Amino acid sequence: MKRAIVLAGGGPAIGLSIGALKRLEEESDITFDIASTACIGAWLAATYYQAPKSERLATTERFFRKVFRPETVYSRFPIAACFAPNISKMIHNTAAFALNPDTYRNLVVPEIIRDATEDLLRFASDPRQWTEANANTLMLNSVLAANPLTRFFTSMAFLTKHTGLAQIFYPDSPLLDQIDFNALSGPDTPIIYHNAFNLTHNRMDLFCNKPELGLPPISGQSLCGGSALPFLADKVEIDGQVFCEGATVEPVNFRGLLENHPDLDEIWVSRILDRSQIREPENLYEALNNLVTILAASKSQDNVTLFKHELERSGRNVKLIEIPVASDIEYHWTHENLDRGIELGYAATSQTIAEYRADIRRAEEEPHRSPRLALVKSGDIETAAPTPIPHPIAGPLLPARAASGRPGQARSVPAHAAPGHTAPARSIPPLPQPAALPPRRAVSGARGAGRGPLRRVTRPVRRTGRLSRHVA
Repeated sequence: MKRAIVLAGGGPAIGLSIGALKRLEEESDITFDIASTACIGAWLAATYYQAPKSERLATTERFFRKVFRPETVYSRFPIAACFAPNISKMIHNTAAFALNPDTYRNLVVPEIIRDATEDLLRFASDPRQWTEANANTLMLNSVLAANPLTRFFTSMAFLTKHTGLAQIFYPDSPLLDQIDFNALSGPDTPIIYHNAFNLTHNRMDLFCNKPELGLPPISGQSLCGGSALPFLADKVEIDGQVFCEGATVEPVNFRGLLENHPDLDEIWVSRILDRSQIREPENLYEALNNLVTILAASKSQDNVTLFKHELERSGRNVKLIEIPVASDIEYHWTHENLDRGIELGYAATSQTIAEYRADIRRAEEEPHRSPRLALVKSGDIETAAPTPIPHPIAGPLLPARAASGRPGQARSVPAHAAPGHTAPARSIPPLPQPAALPPRRAVSGARGAGRGPLRRVTRPVRRTGRLSRHVA
């Protein structure tokens, strides 16, 4: 049995995947030959699989507790411990900006100052314009935008050579020193992939821990490049090519699994972001979190849906087991949130394993069933499908599977279409024919009296997409 586990990106929700691995460790017969990862999922795989088997979980939790902060600290300093700014680089870039003669070009624009002065006088002399919207617009466009001093400092903040608020890759990073990258290529470790978006060539690239597969190696640079969220983290250069976070495009990384591993039997998915986790923001920090999570959560769900369609088109008998995503998780880098994520991920994986075992038992009892594990919607989670109910005419259903992107919508399939099954010949009764229309009768009585002969009136009626005529 060849299995892969997909560890998705999702920042501080990574506790869900740690809890999943913690629970899976208790199942000796469920092991993984491949780990396909994105963003923080790649950090989890690297940290987990570099350690001896007996120490993997303890090593992983110890590592991530250094990335997260205690609640008492985080409540007044809501920044993860790994997002350190490069202060010397910021000073250098700021000095270079201030000493560049081009910086002072167009700082003073006389016609803009003249127009702004006229707008201010017009506003002050007309009480009808004294509204909050007009006042704020005037402040932005006629005061701040026209003032040479504010123009200088605004351009200094946004137009220097900074490309991220923080820098996550340092060659001598104490965080990266905790990962033994040489151990990742050992014979006892699974194949690990992680993605990163190549800004130089505008494509998604994969990195791998096994040199024999011919992909760039996983390193501290590649992990940081695959986690460099634009604007928040500085881009990372690797061998002359510039990279940023791959999870901005594919937070759930299925890339190359089917093509590179034709003997794959199962894929377990730990998708840690979901739209149900999104909350109404109460401050700018939470609003910034929503900017990231709304896009990432939607893309996570889309990645899984698209892969289900790809798997179905391929005709491969690969089981897809998706661990439920807990909604009671916050996007905070606190120890409390990390611990809660581990507990929720452990519980969700326990439920998934129970359903996985039940599906195997059903397959043994009903050997004609398709070997692919179907998924249906049960509340807010994905679970294994129950035995389908046969259709009286079309014959038995294949196991319920996603249709049109909606998990659990069963599709009726004739018995002869099921793999390995030959249906006996049967006659299907013809559809009933509509009764003949009664003959037309002449109009009589008061309604038709004294009105002369009937008139033929036609009016267009749209029927089944074409214009037909109705006789009144």
